[in-house]
Amino acid sequence: MKPVNPNILTINGGSSSIKFALFEFGDSLQRVRSGVIDRIGFPDATLHVKGVTPADNVSRAIVASDHTSDHASNHTKAVEIFMDWLEEHCGRDALTAVGHRIVHGGPTYSQPQRITPEMLEELRRISPFDPEHLPQEIRLAEALHHRFPDLPQIACFDTAFHHDLPRVAQILPIPRRYEAQGVRRYGFHGLSYAFLMEELAHLDGTAAAQGRVILAHLGNGASLAAVHHGKPVDTSMGFTPIAGVPMSTRSGDLDPGLLGYLARTEHMSVAQFNEMVHFQSGLLGISETSGDIRDLLDREQQDVRAAEAIALFCYQVKKWIGAFSAALGGVDTLVFAGGIGENSPIVRSRICSGLGFLEIELNEEKNMLNADVISLKTSRVSVRVIPTNEALTIAKSMCHVLNLR
Repeated sequence: MKPVNPNILTINGGSSSIKFALFEFGDSLQRVRSGVIDRIGFPDATLHVKGVTPADNVSRAIVASDHTSDHASNHTKAVEIFMDWLEEHCGRDALTAVGHRIVHGGPTYSQPQRITPEMLEELRRISPFDPEHLPQEIRLAEALHHRFPDLPQIACFDTAFHHDLPRVAQILPIPRRYEAQGVRRYGFHGLSYAFLMEELAHLDGTAAAQGRVILAHLGNGASLAAVHHGKPVDTSMGFTPIAGVPMSTRSGDLDPGLLGYLARTEHMSVAQFNEMVHFQSGLLGISETSGDIRDLLDREQQDVRAAEAIALFCYQVKKWIGAFSAALGGVDTLVFAGGIGENSPIVRSRICSGLGFLEIELNEEKNMLNADVISLKTSRVSVRVIPTNEALTIAKSMCHVLNLR
């Protein structure tokens, strides 16, 4: 028997995890379950689920079955384990639809829409745009279709928010012929930015959301976006999510000549370079110990490498704020979000230090308390901390596509 109210599932597949949230649609969207399958591909892969009450919470290791030893070695296996749990606790007919965060929509996809065989074929074609995410996301959708062939699946694209960037912010300064192949600046974290802009309008009013806004989504992956009149003006990530500021293990912007240099001096292949800039660089590469900002803050007094990693991260974010202020002709609101942006007052303080010339001034007491507004009352620029919610953005998009009211 199907539930009275539709239940919709959102999925956010990463390189070694699958985050999910289950929403019930009644008078409004209510999250009733959320969780993660973590460390996919490792022997200690684990399923964590958080429900409405403590009794609904689950945390258990994923143990390989008798006939296999892969320990959730890939996303297909991991989603099967999750669907087993969902059927066990909610029933086979619990779901009305599934929504996916698809990191890259390429030049074709700029709106949430149903996943079709034709879409999956196009996503396969553009998988070289983002080989770290798209193949996994395609496999996830295929695994769910195999399990529930009649269940609608909706794709929500992380690049969609930036799809209509001004032409000058889209073009890459390489031979024009590559643009015909879809090679341009795309930008990412769009689901997060869409939520933050909607929440800013809710908290501060339409006028604030229509003003000159800089959004800083700072987490393991980190980027910034400039928005004016509610529309994107520029963003720090580019053709791929490696670009922009240094991240946990991603390099951020590099001199393109570095690839040729390492190829000549260390005989580094393209695959090895790709591995380095995705998984061995950023905070981890500089510190040589950890890509987690919390670990580095704990060590910075004793380890100059940790201190330099934090200093570079804060310096680069500060530079992007300055650059976007120039692109916007000033700034009215600065928003911090993401795991670092929401939870690290020390990092926020260091980023904003010296930005008084832009009239960005923090109230350090409120900053240390992770208050909603952390700027001084006398500061012309409002500085906010807004917890992002990509799952809710996906769920709302699904309701629109499915015509749920």
